[in-house]
Amino acid sequence: MTATHLIEVSCGLRAPNAYVLILNLVREGCFHCDEEHSEMKANLTSVGHKPEWLTFDCYGTLIQWDEGLLAAVTTILSKQRKETVDAKDLIHIYDKYEHEREQSKPHKSFSTVAGQALRMAMEQFGLAYASSDIELLTSGISRMPPFPEVVEALGELRTQGFRLCIISNTDDDVIAGNVAQMGGHIDRVITAQQAQAYKPSSRIFEYALNALGTTKNGIVHICASPHLDLVAARDMKFRCIWIDRGTGRKPLPDYVPNAVFPTLDLVPAYFRSIGWA
Repeated sequence: MTATHLIEVSCGLRAPNAYVLILNLVREGCFHCDEEHSEMKANLTSVGHKPEWLTFDCYGTLIQWDEGLLAAVTTILSKQRKETVDAKDLIHIYDKYEHEREQSKPHKSFSTVAGQALRMAMEQFGLAYASSDIELLTSGISRMPPFPEVVEALGELRTQGFRLCIISNTDDDVIAGNVAQMGGHIDRVITAQQAQAYKPSSRIFEYALNALGTTKNGIVHICASPHLDLVAARDMKFRCIWIDRGTGRKPLPDYVPNAVFPTLDLVPAYFRSIGWA
């Protein structure tokens, strides 16, 4: 089995031990940047110098979005007087409306977009929408905690010399509660409110690059969202690591990220293996 086949099999398994095996083999010098293994080395190093900035998607990558959204919507549905719909069914429709409203013109705040999407989804199921529901939703988002490995992994990435920035489709006041839970490791936060644009638009990333004083070659973006962040990485051609947490979200058919891991804590070891730390 070639080195390339090995990494393809390990990614197909989507098992943490398979990723650790790859990293250990590289760290121990089993694969070298010679002709035989050049494809493996290129796949791991993602072609390029060590960036100054690591940029992150927030919700689903650092923050437990699916779990938190389910809890918030369950609370909202508990106020309904009649027998209600399944929370996951409502979330599915809400998500569709949210992304549609984010791309509408003129730009609207995330709180407005989320409120409109929630109302439209609830009305589709014949549920009564109250203005207090959006407060339950946005306050629930602000309280969503990081994934268990995130704070320690962010701290390790900072000790490796990277500066850390979040780029998120939200408002400043909504994300503040999430950032406060990240151990003080985040250096900058760029929101859709600041950029007046939502991912996957290049505008929010261009705004972030300008604010950080760098170019697309000066970042590596780390994300969990295929239909937002991977789309932007494909279109703008910046380096990208996909955190595939096994949620069932499908990768893009026409784009392969520079690396794929199931959890964030494998990224510092990956950077050590390619000489970035």
